[in-house]
Amino acid sequence: MVNISLFSQLLSYFPREKFDRLVKKHGSDKHSKGINSWTHFVSMLFCHIGGAGSVRDISQGLRSTTGNINHLGIGRVPCKSSLSYINRHRSYELFRDFYYKMLEELWQRHTFARNGLKQLKRNIYLLDATVIPLCLEIFDWATYRSSKGAVKMHTLLDYDGCLPVFTAITQGSVHEINVARKLTFPVGSVLVMDRGYVDYKWLWVLDSSRCFFVTRAKTNMAYQIMEDNTGKSGGNAFILADQLITLTAPQARRDYPEKLRLVVYLDSRSGQEYTFITNNLHWKAQTVADIYKERWHIEVFFKQIKQNLKIKSFVGTSENAVRYSYGPPLSLFCY
Repeated sequence: MVNISLFSQLLSYFPREKFDRLVKKHGSDKHSKGINSWTHFVSMLFCHIGGAGSVRDISQGLRSTTGNINHLGIGRVPCKSSLSYINRHRSYELFRDFYYKMLEELWQRHTFARNGLKQLKRNIYLLDATVIPLCLEIFDWATYRSSKGAVKMHTLLDYDGCLPVFTAITQGSVHEINVARKLTFPVGSVLVMDRGYVDYKWLWVLDSSRCFFVTRAKTNMAYQIMEDNTGKSGGNAFILADQLITLTAPQARRDYPEKLRLVVYLDSRSGQEYTFITNNLHWKAQTVADIYKERWHIEVFFKQIKQNLKIKSFVGTSENAVRYSYGPPLSLFCY
């Protein structure tokens, strides 16, 4: 009787044929010298599931797994020096593309039901970034502050299923809006983000692309009220204001020349007032507040991966090794 480990059963959910096609596309097995890309993927996946703290732990942990390693699809267990070299020199793009292939397959096999916002028949995306602190003396490329290092994980979450449809790992000093400007969205989709993404020129690009956005207004936003619709909120005591406004600051007016909608909402639990802006002039004011409330799902996502997966400490110090550490844990969320 041959023992098949739980880890090997987990690996059976990852489509090997699609992985091999990506390996051929990227040419990542060229000059592999026995440690092919699948062996590398299995090793890094074991790093997260087994809670390995170093390449030595990965190598020794794989050797101690119950059952024949052939059931893992690998010929031999890589040594620590080989893993360290591969993490530094082999491109991380293979793992990134494999995640997107798995995500595409998951969307074809499953249909996710919304917990909220069922009245909206549109694609809803949640955009945010989280900072992961690093030691600047060890990760000298991860610039953030003058004496601090960090990487920033930029994530676009699909509200249906709450799975990332886009992730990017950058230095901590890269501002969120610089990554957001490179993204494109389907026509008619709804983008929800915090006020760190308020760049009126980019918001005008979204509006021109026929996409809707909901975000919080900056506290120093200068505007003029063009129309007050607060009385049309149906007696909702939590809607303190519902107004159509135009920006009055010269640069902001040039960047966003059309009307915006401003909604001031009172949170019944905390008693705090929130000021939202959106380019949708027809939703109910309560719907605008409800949409922004669902942004909390991406904060929960960040909390889950930080608590359950190994993305705050790494088995390599190079930028490529850090990027490699994000492919396997994100793939785990697909299954």
